[in-house]
Amino acid sequence: MLDILKAIIFGIVEGITEWLPISSTGHLIIMEELLKLDQGDAFFEMFQVVIQLGAILAVVVIYFHKLNPFSPKKTQKQKMMTWQIWIKVVIGCVPAGVVGLLFNDWIDKKLYHWYVVALTLIIYGVLFIVVENYQKDKTPQVTKFSQLTVPMILIIGVFQMLALIPGTSRSGATIVGALMIGVSRSVAAEYTFFLAIPVMFGASLLKLVKFGFNFTAMQAAVLLVGMVVSFAVSIVAIKFLMSYIRKNDFKVFGYYRIVLGVIVFLFFGIQALLA
Repeated sequence: MLDILKAIIFGIVEGITEWLPISSTGHLIIMEELLKLDQGDAFFEMFQVVIQLGAILAVVVIYFHKLNPFSPKKTQKQKMMTWQIWIKVVIGCVPAGVVGLLFNDWIDKKLYHWYVVALTLIIYGVLFIVVENYQKDKTPQVTKFSQLTVPMILIIGVFQMLALIPGTSRSGATIVGALMIGVSRSVAAEYTFFLAIPVMFGASLLKLVKFGFNFTAMQAAVLLVGMVVSFAVSIVAIKFLMSYIRKNDFKVFGYYRIVLGVIVFLFFGIQALLA
C-alpha cells in the first residue's frame, strides 16, 4: 500500500515536470532518493518511463481533434494540414530517435548521474534567461505551425536529441531551440508537445519489452496508479502552461532550474562527501 502512495506522488511530480520546462528527471532523481519504491532498480527505471506514457496520453487527449487526420468534422484542406503536422513531427523526431536507439543504454550507464543532472539544469536555466532577454524586443518570425520549415524542424529536433542527456528537460531543450530561431512561445510549446508523442511512446515500449512485461500484481497496480495520476495532472499542467505563456515568458522557469540545479549539487554533493 505504501508503494501505491509513492506512485501517486511520483505521478503528480511527473505530470507537472514533464510539461513545464524544468526537467522531470531532475525532480525524479531527488524523489527516488527520498521515496524509493520497494520493487528494485530495474522496475523503477521502467516505472519512470510508464508514468511518462501517462503524461503523453494527456497530449493525445487535449489535441486529439487537431492531430486526428481522419476526423469527419474536418474539411479536406484541414485533413491535409493535419497530415503536414504529423510529417513535421516525424522529421523532428529523427535525430532523437536515431541517437536514442543507438546510445540509449550508454547514456543510461554513463550520464545518469546527479552531477550531470545538476549541471544541465543550470546550463539550460541560464539559456532560458539569455534567450528570452535576447528575443525580448523582437517579433517572432514563426507564429503559426504551418510556418515551420524543414531546416527549423531539424534544428529543434537536434535540441530534442540533446535532451537525451539527463536533467536537460525534453520540453525545455526543444522550447529553447525553437525560441532561438524565432519561433513564438505558443508554437514552440505545442510543437514540443507533439514531438513527445512518438519519442515517449517509443521509449515506453522499449523499456516494457526489455522488462519482458513480467510484473507482479503489486507492480502492475503501481504502474497503473502512477500512469493514471500522471495523465490527470498532465492535463492541468499543459493547459496551465499554454495559458501562462500567452502573457509571460519562460525566464521564471530558467531561474527555477538554476535553483534546483544548485539544490541537487548540494544535496548529493554533501552525501558524497559524508559517505
